[in-house]
Amino acid sequence: MRVLDLLRGVTIVVLIALPLTLGPSAYAGSGSISLTVYKGGWFIGASGGSGRLVFRGRTYRLGVGGINYGLLFGGSKTELHGRVSNIQRASDVVGVYAAAGAGLAVGRGVRAIILTNQNGAVLELTGRQVGLMANADLSGLAITMK
Repeated sequence: MRVLDLLRGVTIVVLIALPLTLGPSAYAGSGSISLTVYKGGWFIGASGGSGRLVFRGRTYRLGVGGINYGLLFGGSKTELHGRVSNIQRASDVVGVYAAAGAGLAVGRGVRAIILTNQNGAVLELTGRQVGLMANADLSGLAITMK
């Protein structure tokens, strides 16, 4: 009888302690994301657009905006699709994603990028860029929920 009580007690302690040892990232989820970003400028530029997030069976509308500076000229439209991970709530995708990058797209170009925001959300995106855009700039991309 005492062995059975001890076994029950150990089982209860393990079941309570296991989630604490796994940490909050163990409960983080992932979803799919698509963004359409329009970008234009001459040394200083701006970007804007929209998108959607599908997370835990629900669809959320997103807004995209940002400022670009550095050596850049032209205009482009980029359609990105991919995965967002390490989020616990849909609102975790909201924030500023900063990236230093360089690229060139004349006509159609392929883009691939991985970004992280202050909430720890990780965007893994691929897509196509259409337009004339040459850049070696520092860009800040902000995502909001509509």
